[in-house]
Amino acid sequence: MSWNLQYRTSKFRHVYGRPASKEKCYDCVPITHNVHDNQFCAVNPHFIAVVTECACGGAFVVIPIDQTGKLDPHYPRIWGHRGNVLDIKWNPFNDFVIASCSEDATVKIWEIPKPLLTKTITSPKKELLGHVRRVGLIEWHPTANNILFSSGYDYKIMIWNLDTTKTVISNPVKILNAHKDVVLSMSFNTDGSLLATACRDRKIRLIDPRAGTVLQEASYNSHKANKVLFLGNMKKLISTGTSRWNNRQIALWDQDDLSVPLLEEDLDGSSGILFPFYDSDTHMLYVVGKGDGNIRYYEINPEKPYLYYLMEYRSHLPQKGVGMMPKRGLEVSACEIFRFYKLIPTKSLIEPISMIVPRRSESYQEDIYPLTTAAQPALTAQEWLNGVNKGPLLVSLRPGSGVVNSLPQFPEPEPPAKTADLSQHQGWGGRMPLEDVQEPNEIEHRRKLLRVEEKLPKNDQMCLSSSFDIFECPPPKTENELLQMFYRQQEEIRRLRELVNQRDVQIKQMKLESGNFSMDTDRY
Repeated sequence: MSWNLQYRTSKFRHVYGRPASKEKCYDCVPITHNVHDNQFCAVNPHFIAVVTECACGGAFVVIPIDQTGKLDPHYPRIWGHRGNVLDIKWNPFNDFVIASCSEDATVKIWEIPKPLLTKTITSPKKELLGHVRRVGLIEWHPTANNILFSSGYDYKIMIWNLDTTKTVISNPVKILNAHKDVVLSMSFNTDGSLLATACRDRKIRLIDPRAGTVLQEASYNSHKANKVLFLGNMKKLISTGTSRWNNRQIALWDQDDLSVPLLEEDLDGSSGILFPFYDSDTHMLYVVGKGDGNIRYYEINPEKPYLYYLMEYRSHLPQKGVGMMPKRGLEVSACEIFRFYKLIPTKSLIEPISMIVPRRSESYQEDIYPLTTAAQPALTAQEWLNGVNKGPLLVSLRPGSGVVNSLPQFPEPEPPAKTADLSQHQGWGGRMPLEDVQEPNEIEHRRKLLRVEEKLPKNDQMCLSSSFDIFECPPPKTENELLQMFYRQQEEIRRLRELVNQRDVQIKQMKLESGNFSMDTDRY
């Protein structure tokens, strides 16, 4: 009998959801009863904003993140729309600026005063007028400052440049007319050069927002997408929706080929919409169902089978919407890797739910907290409009480390004499002989690795031969290139560790099989 068992190790296999105690929840919050399929909640490290029910017009409340417990019924609100508020989003680079869109076909930008709210705010900082029907979605650009996207029921996506002194802006810098129905979801890739949309016509589109052209279009009949999300730098998309038999479903797509999904998985037969959330630092996908209390979470792999189910957080209290805390607002001492804010309108309650990696040590766990997105823009609005692409600035979550785009610390060259020798061998774009810069033990170790690589199967050779050698490429010229080199080295170390663990498991399995075989031969 042959065994073909698949062993896989993961740091996040035992992640669990921990709801906050009653004292750390937000009680008596008049959560909206609007049936629009949005999250109705936005969170940053300073505030939590929630769309509220009101008698006339549209309003939302902004609560300091530490002000838990019962909310005063007369607590001041942001009240300036003539119709119901449909979506709110915090500026990713300014924790005191929030955007809102409404059924009155306007988008408004609000500035929260630093001494907190003492009275209801009715005058926005900026007002964007361009849509002729209600505006259902807004999204901030992930790397460029003061660039906002809005989508309305006029089937148009408008791009706004807020770097202006005008308080009323009526001319967007770009209008995307690529859709023939209502846009249900928008998502950017890491550097904001591509925009993915899910439309009511059941199609997923990949758009170049500056050119206004549709690069890819998916019209797969057996999957009706409601929400779509980029998966970081993996060049893949995840969509949630319904199958042909009206089962709730998630689908994985290749960014370069949207003709057929790479993976489809049916979840259940409920009718509520599914909200996907992706953590590019841990490669974890969270799927939150509207109308139920469940949060499913998976781990994403760039290779088959792509999706690994981890666990499910269950609760008997249904959620209308959820907010997500940015990584820089998490409690790293408790090994918290994600935090949701669950809206429970039946109890007028907002309940924080922390996703925890169980660790005994209370020290900083660097393996689950890589460099993450910082709160500073990488580009100005005009630079992005001119065609410049740049990844987000990064920051470490280690307590006391507040330097944005902090670079990895590499060891300094040991003696100056060796450095001079290296400069003699290395030319512009030239190649450096390894025997001249390595010790004999290092050369022998490298030769052993090459012999091991020749003996490995083809798939395993790819894991070793894909390592990034700084001597094969010219030295980095910018900080982003240096960071990319560092990330590739870290990823290669992780893959090699996984390969070693798999080899250890296979060796133990072969020892067991050989022992069983020898016992069988002795018996006969």
